Amino acid sequence: MSNTENEPSRRRTALLGDRPGSFAIARHVRMSATKCRRVVDLVRGMDATDAVTMLKFQPQAAAEPVGKVVASAIANAEQTEGLRANDLYISQAFVDEGVTMRRIRPRAKGSASRILKRAAHITVVVEPKDARPEHKKAKKGRPATTVKTKTEKGA
Repeated sequence: MSNTENEPSRRRTALLGDRPGSFAIARHVRMSATKCRRVVDLVRGMDATDAVTMLKFQPQAAAEPVGKVVASAIANAEQTEGLRANDLYISQAFVDEGVTMRRIRPRAKGSASRILKRAAHITVVVEPKDARPEHKKAKKGRPATTVKTKTEKGA
């Protein structure tokens, strides 16, 4: 028998470690994971309040459950950690496949084909902006290399 008291703390340490922030998980969302990933890829790394605003106006059907998860993660951070919504950004966001329900559709000559009704688990992690890692800017073009001329080679 598993100990359910430690499960949230194990999940928190796996997602955040000892950093401040919060997370939210929506399980068994009745939509395929690939459709949800299209929307999650749009908001990953954005400011949390901007992401909620953007998801309200997205045409994809998956924008609604993803928006709810982002809003829930913001509310969790405000309640449990005492963080402000304007100071948060989405540090991690990913979608896992859930349980697939199998249904049968009758076909010709007494046969049947299978219908797969897929589900997804959406996870969003928000952290304060001051904990955001600094990204190094990529250099444009090729890196400079030193080429020795004939006079430097001793010829």
